[in-house]
Amino acid sequence: MPSIKKFLIGEPLSSEEEQHQRLRKFIALPVFASDAISSTAYATDEILVVLLLQAGVGAAAFRPLMPIAVVVCVLMAIVVVSYRQTIHAYPSGGGAYIVSRENLGIVPSLVAGSSLLVDYILTVAVSVAGGVLAIRTATGFDHSLTVPICLLCVFIMTVMNLRGVKESGAAFAGPTYFYILMLVMLIVTGCYRIFVQHVGPIPAEMLSEEAKELSHHTKNLGLYMLLRAFSSGAVALSGVEAVSNGVPAFEKPESKNAATTLMWMGGILGSCFFGVSVLAVHLKPFRGEADGNGLGLMAQYIYGGKG
Repeated sequence: MPSIKKFLIGEPLSSEEEQHQRLRKFIALPVFASDAISSTAYATDEILVVLLLQAGVGAAAFRPLMPIAVVVCVLMAIVVVSYRQTIHAYPSGGGAYIVSRENLGIVPSLVAGSSLLVDYILTVAVSVAGGVLAIRTATGFDHSLTVPICLLCVFIMTVMNLRGVKESGAAFAGPTYFYILMLVMLIVTGCYRIFVQHVGPIPAEMLSEEAKELSHHTKNLGLYMLLRAFSSGAVALSGVEAVSNGVPAFEKPESKNAATTLMWMGGILGSCFFGVSVLAVHLKPFRGEADGNGLGLMAQYIYGGKG
């Protein structure tokens, strides 16, 4: 067992080696912001799932999408600025638990800590499931392999994180920056196709039978479903506080580097989420419950669809 443990997570680090594990901003971004940035793959989709599958409003689902996206982006900016102030006020690390414990007491801090624990567990589950769904949309692998692939991804991420922040940062930097680059390319290409080449919405022949049926629904959108769609889109904010929790892991000056990384994360997260929402409003990616994700459908149309 000791040899297996050493193989998986490496040798234990001495206290003297701790300072050599500090992260530069370029590496810290994928370590602390990957869970937040990953939400751009499914946040817009979650809004549409509520409006299309649960509210059943058909084509009218895309009318409130941009207002919801704008409100989510404004909320995101408020949260990022708040945590930036927290980073400078708590240079030893100041997440919701520490801040609430020092200012509100034990019970509120336990509530905040418990909610964060649930949030991080769900973030891992939803992000991995969303990523695997996107891969299945692109490759078309058998549906029965979805859960095993998700579990394998969770296992790999667990092992890499147990090896320490520096090693996990080196491992996660490549995939994270590659994802950001590909998503930015998709948004730029999509906007060019929409606003310059004037392509229309995704044609019916690219949609599943369930998606075609959903597009013809004409139910009215109530306030409850509108608020539920907003709360589903607010998943884009998950993981934003990770940077303020990890201030001690940054190179000196810790607070300054952490604050800069947080602003980078907020800019990338907000612009990508807003960009994907713009594409969705114009391309109208109707999807059924058994279909792939909307981002994958839009990518197929942007890069290979007929204008």
